[in-house]
Amino acid sequence: MLGSLGDHARELYDGSHPAEYEGLADALYTAFQTAAGLAPAKSYTGCPEHPNGALDPEAPDGWGRCLICNDRRRLGLRRHGGRPGPAAPVPGEQRRLGYPVPEPPYTHELLRGYLRTIEDQRFHLGISSPAQDFVRIADDLHRAFIVARELSRPRNASGCSEHPGAPIDPDAPPGEACIFCAGRKRRAQRPPQTPEMLPRIRRGERRQLQRRFERPPG
Repeated sequence: MLGSLGDHARELYDGSHPAEYEGLADALYTAFQTAAGLAPAKSYTGCPEHPNGALDPEAPDGWGRCLICNDRRRLGLRRHGGRPGPAAPVPGEQRRLGYPVPEPPYTHELLRGYLRTIEDQRFHLGISSPAQDFVRIADDLHRAFIVARELSRPRNASGCSEHPGAPIDPDAPPGEACIFCAGRKRRAQRPPQTPEMLPRIRRGERRQLQRRFERPPG
């Protein structure tokens, strides 16, 4: 699998269409899954006490991801009048499932750097290699996959921060090319129309409705 990555990457260059990165992202993810299966299991939380515990979805900056440890620390904050307790170790660039995610911006050059690192490692990798070698290459494959996946996303051709992948409205003025925002603006500029209220029908009476079309014969 690692040998085929070069075939996917050889056709790419800075400025390639996002769709051209999809095949490389798929190949990287497949290779990453294989390497992760050969490496020891990762910790979900990065916590030595609760490695497979629940993740804290609202972990403050500087805290770990372990929900149990963070709840203990929050309880300590309340007991000690807001003074922080001991901080859990920060896992650095580690994210969910314990695999690293590089910081943006995601560029073609950054992807090439990760691919060169992976290529150097694979020459020294064998089925009897130490477990740490598989951990290292699984981490690098995950980093490269994240970059390739982000490069495969649609570019922000419309310049809209709310709808970065939106189609371009050819009739919109410069700077307002997002078709969704342009449609919303047109709807807002329409004059308000007062709805026509039907007369109130008293109890026991039937409303006489005029047919728009004649009932078909037979």
